[in-house]
Amino acid sequence: MPATPTTPPPALRPYLTARHELLWDEAQQFAADEVAPRVASMEAAPHKVEDELARFMAARGWFGVTIPKKYGGMEAGHVAKTVLIHRLACVSAAAAAILQATLIPVGAVDHWGTVEQKERWLSQVADGTVLTSIAVTEQDTGGHIGGIETVAERSGEDWVLTGEKVHIGNSHLAGLHVVVARTAPSGVSASQALTAFLVESDRPGLSVSGHRPGLGLHGFSAGRLNLDRVRVPGNNVVGEIGQGLSVAQSSSILYGRPNLAAISLGIHEAVVGTTTAYLKRRPRYRGTLSDLPVLRDRIGDMQARLCAARILAYQSVHLLDQGLPCDADLVNAKYLGHQWAMRSAQDAMELHGAQALDGDYVLQRLWRDIQHTYPPAGTGEVQRIRLADAALSEDSIQWSGRLAANAARASPDPTAV
Repeated sequence: MPATPTTPPPALRPYLTARHELLWDEAQQFAADEVAPRVASMEAAPHKVEDELARFMAARGWFGVTIPKKYGGMEAGHVAKTVLIHRLACVSAAAAAILQATLIPVGAVDHWGTVEQKERWLSQVADGTVLTSIAVTEQDTGGHIGGIETVAERSGEDWVLTGEKVHIGNSHLAGLHVVVARTAPSGVSASQALTAFLVESDRPGLSVSGHRPGLGLHGFSAGRLNLDRVRVPGNNVVGEIGQGLSVAQSSSILYGRPNLAAISLGIHEAVVGTTTAYLKRRPRYRGTLSDLPVLRDRIGDMQARLCAARILAYQSVHLLDQGLPCDADLVNAKYLGHQWAMRSAQDAMELHGAQALDGDYVLQRLWRDIQHTYPPAGTGEVQRIRLADAALSEDSIQWSGRLAANAARASPDPTAV
């Protein structure tokens, strides 16, 4: 396995409490004991969804890392969430993706759900009996939420949902899906036309297409939900009718983007560790490849990007835990975190020469996995538009500020464990 830091780098110390450092150690040990031995089999059988690791993580209560204690969760905050995802992703981005994909809909229910919904569903997520997914993306509209074509129609006190959702994380593991559907005619503004619903996986009419492995993240399920007149009760609406866009956008910004930044960071760390270890052991002339100035120059660039990505990823969620407006920071952490990791992965492929072309070599997995942190929660183009809005003071909604009361649960006491 590639060498990665066994203790938090000094640059991260300002953002970590004693509790965070305990989670760092716990996640790292779990990754070594349970995840690493499964990576080869996950790569060898990409058609299989890795459900055993999901059960092990659930047993540790990690799916409840941001859930309030009154619902059985850890109430540890967003930095803690980032620690868990980051440390898992250093060993397996697929394992980290299983964790992060459930935490996005958890945020939707936590911020927008009724007390009854939270008591029922968050407690089940926290104790590991239910995993969740958020179903927004569609085949023809992609990440354009305003173009959603899945419809929900009134039927007495119930709603009937019809449509298809694609690229849904944990589609084959989730017992509960947060589905965003259109509840008003297409001419109505997206800010009022969409509604979020809780849809149990065993509802008649809901089916999940067979798992098809992607380019990377082998073992992770990101499939298609088919909704054929699925009936749900009126009390399964998340938030108010017409608030679906807000539910989706806030969950994407506060959870999706920082989660993906953490995965990119873990992959990035593994890429740099793999490359430096290779160059240090590869003989050349009277020393090793790592002695060659032209290669050290490129390694220096990779290390610079990695150090900056660490700060972005952790600083942004630290601000979120403090209840401070930081939407642009979360967007930037996702955007640059992926971009920098991708550049380092490409550098690593080139620095390895023909070794990088060996299908069994770890670097190919890392290169394939990093591709999966670009599209979700908005492509690079979408992130740049959001950053331009911030630069022009046109970002009218600051979800981190608006939902600060929920975002600032983590204890401010640096000695708290």
